[in-house]
Amino acid sequence: MSPEDQEKKKSHVGLGIVFGLLIGAMVGLVIFPDHFIYGASIGICLGIIVGAIMDLKQNKKPNS
Repeated sequence: MSPEDQEKKKSHVGLGIVFGLLIGAMVGLVIFPDHFIYGASIGICLGIIVGAIMDLKQNKKPNS
């Protein structure tokens, strides 16, 4: 496998999950102090979506 192929296979979904969990948990602690898991779960969902969008943009082939 060439280095170009390996670079194309990198995924941002994992980073989205991690940062979404952290940010969502912090926001959840502010908004729902007793149930911060609501914010964490929303953050994870948004992180997956953002990571998938970043993957689509990175792996999009130019029309030549």
